[in-house]
Amino acid sequence: MFEKFSRSWSLIKYSAGVLRQDRELLVFPLLSTIAAILVALTFVPLLMQTGIATEDGATKASPGGYAVMFALYLVEYFVIFFFNAALVGAALIRMDGGDPTVRDGLRIASSKTGKIFGYAMIAATVGVILRALAERLGFIGQFIIGLVGLAWTVATFLAVPVLVARDIGPVDAVKESATLLKETWGENIIANAGLGFVFVFVYIGMMFVFAGLVALVQASGPALITVFVVGIVSLTIVALVQGALQGIFSAALYRYAVDGPDQSDPARELLGEAFKPKPA
Repeated sequence: MFEKFSRSWSLIKYSAGVLRQDRELLVFPLLSTIAAILVALTFVPLLMQTGIATEDGATKASPGGYAVMFALYLVEYFVIFFFNAALVGAALIRMDGGDPTVRDGLRIASSKTGKIFGYAMIAATVGVILRALAERLGFIGQFIIGLVGLAWTVATFLAVPVLVARDIGPVDAVKESATLLKETWGENIIANAGLGFVFVFVYIGMMFVFAGLVALVQASGPALITVFVVGIVSLTIVALVQGALQGIFSAALYRYAVDGPDQSDPARELLGEAFKPKPA
């Protein structure tokens, strides 16, 4: 288990090194967030029209609501997977010793559009089914469905890197992601949980700092506006860094799972030799 923690930390450092070299990778989570928000705003009127049916005090989506929900999930997943594929593709170029650009990432994602859409279809179907089951079950059932959803998320964590790196369809990508999970489940869970905890503390720290600044300048209108603007921009940047690191980590974890720590990496020395095997 200690080795898994050590490898997880090495993979996180490796991912951070990639992001330090290619800060333009932050563009992909930014574009993904903007597109996802626009998609959600587009579907809000439809969701309100098809809406929620009330039955014996419980709320659940109507048949029309499920149809709109599926369409929303499909488009949102496609947008998210598309820009994640662009991020992963660019990160893999860096891991191969290249110097990726935003255009390179978008070109790679565009070449996989059909397969990304197919994967979005699978994810949307699973999402709607889990949502429908959760609405019909009690607390314990919802808890179980939540665990199923978590297991699906973990099992498909490498699906996008697989789609980007290999010429296979979305179903096979999901299967291979689940197969690779058997070899990397420890690093996957430990690193993702670690990143999550780190950023939670970062967000909490930032909230305390900005709350203190607001208390200091509350009597000054212009200063208060400045604090709010700086706070929003800072939180946005941290969120983009988190999203970029998670995408890069998925690419690094895929490379580790497929090639192993002994694979020659042109960027190894610059990135702190994250994959260097430890002496026996």
